[in-house]
Amino acid sequence: MNYKYMKYFYTAIVSVALWQCKMYDKVENAKIHEINSAIQTIINIDQEIEILADGFEWSEGVVWDKQNNCLFFSDVPQNTIYRWDEKDGLNIYLRPSGYGAEDPDGLELGANGLYFDDANRLVICDSGLRRISRLNTKQYYKENLVSHYNGKRFNSPNDLVINSRGDIFFTDPPYGLNQLNQSPRKELDFNGVYCFRADGTLLLLSDELSFPNGLALAPDEKTLYVSNSDPKNAVWMAYSLNNDCTVDSGYVFFDGREWVNEGKEGLPDGMAIDKQGNLFASGPGGVSIINSQGHLLGIIEIGHPIANCTFGNDGQTLYLAADMLLCRIRVKTTGLGFP
Repeated sequence: MNYKYMKYFYTAIVSVALWQCKMYDKVENAKIHEINSAIQTIINIDQEIEILADGFEWSEGVVWDKQNNCLFFSDVPQNTIYRWDEKDGLNIYLRPSGYGAEDPDGLELGANGLYFDDANRLVICDSGLRRISRLNTKQYYKENLVSHYNGKRFNSPNDLVINSRGDIFFTDPPYGLNQLNQSPRKELDFNGVYCFRADGTLLLLSDELSFPNGLALAPDEKTLYVSNSDPKNAVWMAYSLNNDCTVDSGYVFFDGREWVNEGKEGLPDGMAIDKQGNLFASGPGGVSIINSQGHLLGIIEIGHPIANCTFGNDGQTLYLAADMLLCRIRVKTTGLGFP
């Protein structure tokens, strides 16, 4: 047993609830922009957005735990994973969530993207420790799943998604490293998109994106969407997936460079997808709702950059990790994976 992580996990379990009020504030001046009338079947454009908690440095990695009916998310700079539910509000779940000691060369030492596997184990983009980890709640430590490609350490894994076979797709930009691509600690000369297959083999799917970030899988698991959080090339890519998890050449699914040039806050980041294949993509200006043909239907704007989003509850609630805020909004559609 790894005593260090046992100690961290125990500390998190006994942490005190931070926020328990059930009268939620609304996001002032929030707006849902209708670009295409089809948005009306997905969301009420007059729907209010609730603030569930605030005071974070940069909220990220939201994921819904269906088994326990609660939400988990990261505050990467604060090296913390939080747990939120309707009854108990906000609690610290794991701190430190990543690197366990001071590291002057690290920018993002905490966990980032989170996902539950089919055994309801929390799989973590361990940005500070530069690996993909899995939380072992029986022995109270994090298991290292994969940390190297061709003998070289990852940069700082950022986001992940798991398919129905248990294959883990993840991105590896340099955001956790001081000086980013110029960091002397950077061992790989590219920023990759990978698949760690259920059989234990690691595949490099793409080394062509400058800052690969958020991920989503289409309902039929034949398309992998990847956001590129580069202000010079702020795009969402789509890759056709083969049965062995290899990809064919990708194409630009949606282009957000015009919004960046207009000065809208945010860059292509985390994503969620509904049963119909509509992509809820956080990025410049808020969360863009894009249908499976790549047509923009609408934008959820709250006045703060939104890093990530996920469906929860009955599948018709969209949770937003938005800078210092955790928010939610009811929708008409149903998230992928919900009844």
